[in-house]
Amino acid sequence: MLASPDSMAMRSVDDEALLLEVSDLQEGDRVISFLTRHHGRKRGAARGARRRYSRFAGQLQPLAKVHVNWFEREDRDLVRVRDVEMLRPPHRLGGDLEGILLGCYLAEHALVFAPENEGNEVLYRLLDTTVEALIGGVDRGLAARYFEQWVLRLAGVFPPPRHCPLCGDDLVDGAFLPRGGDALLCRRCAGGRAGISLDPETVAFLMRAHREPLGALAATVPAAAVLARVEQVCGEVRRGFLQHELKSYEVMQRTLAAAR
Repeated sequence: MLASPDSMAMRSVDDEALLLEVSDLQEGDRVISFLTRHHGRKRGAARGARRRYSRFAGQLQPLAKVHVNWFEREDRDLVRVRDVEMLRPPHRLGGDLEGILLGCYLAEHALVFAPENEGNEVLYRLLDTTVEALIGGVDRGLAARYFEQWVLRLAGVFPPPRHCPLCGDDLVDGAFLPRGGDALLCRRCAGGRAGISLDPETVAFLMRAHREPLGALAATVPAAAVLARVEQVCGEVRRGFLQHELKSYEVMQRTLAAAR
């Protein structure tokens, strides 16, 4: 059955958004991926964005907060971006190599975990507040760990470690993540399984991260060893869920290791 003329009509939409990825499309044009507050993730063509006097000049910066106006049709995956107005530039995230790599890592989470055209305001607010905190000078390791464990929870995996899912005991004395698992067990239920052991301080941080906003956590940044263990745990859960690692994470690890 052919679509009716009304269903094929072009409609104009505008929303607040965070730019995720910018790439060249063809001579003079760019493709941008952006996460909107109300309309989910979008991918659109910015005509003439590569030209010298483009109206998009200076606006298409990854993780910039913008107001976007675009045209879309139901029969097309790629929307046509009409206008982009900068609301908040990424500032600090583009000022050094570590910041650039971290920005790519955060953005790839949204590209992978946010489905196209499905509104997810909670994920949008998570990315927005994390970027704002980083621009404000919050510890980068803390912000990354807060963000990645919340993305997993929003995806329906890695629940907050209140109790062991097998026996119901609390986890105040520490916990264990079995290899390939997505929930923390008490040490008794873990038995002799292979996996990652978490000390009580790491479990306490994960509980705080579930209850408190990033700004409150930043008042008392946990020890580097705690953040490193959270990174390890989130990576194990993420790889088990996606069945692969994020490309930006692998690039970040290799590049920073080489730089050191």
